[in-house]
Amino acid sequence: MILDLASLNSVRAFAQTFLASEPRLDILINNAVNYLAHFLLTHLLLDRLKRCAPSRILILSSMAHNSGKIDFQTIHKPGEGMQNALLSYGSSKLANILHARELGKQLEGTNVTCYAVHPGLVRTRINRSLPRWVFWFFQFMRLFSRDSNAGAQTSIYCATEEGIERLSGQYFVDCQTKVPSPQACDDQLAKKLWEFSERLLGLTT
Repeated sequence: MILDLASLNSVRAFAQTFLASEPRLDILINNAVNYLAHFLLTHLLLDRLKRCAPSRILILSSMAHNSGKIDFQTIHKPGEGMQNALLSYGSSKLANILHARELGKQLEGTNVTCYAVHPGLVRTRINRSLPRWVFWFFQFMRLFSRDSNAGAQTSIYCATEEGIERLSGQYFVDCQTKVPSPQACDDQLAKKLWEFSERLLGLTT
């Protein structure tokens, strides 16, 4: 099955194909591309996750969420240039944590739990199409990065560790909970973003 998280049509097509062909879904790991695709995919697969409970949802985020901002007035009009691109990246990671926070509340009593995960600074090819100065910055940061095996450890922990169900909706770094930025702890903002996302995707009746 092919899934292009940059295309909401692809997300919908994938979910339809998956639900028609796979009877079980025990763990959903939302990784890469953008918040809105994660939100839609989780929504489309949630009933199956509930049916297969106990089950878990992981939503990958990043320490970059600290530079993010949720502005509902300009969210449709991302600016141009590298500075705006980096801000958009941080905002998407912030939205992922807020998604996990609100989802954790909505899943109470369902035996489905969710966790926001920062994998650490992992060596990836994220810098392959960046301007030269940013490319060299990322090359320098590689000195402090971890390989993909180490970067997967917190995701593996949240997907498999017994006894962390009571921590649903929380943010994990290095296999333990961590308090994220003040914006990421804002329950009202999390709920508002949830409702905004539902309207944007046409999920409300």
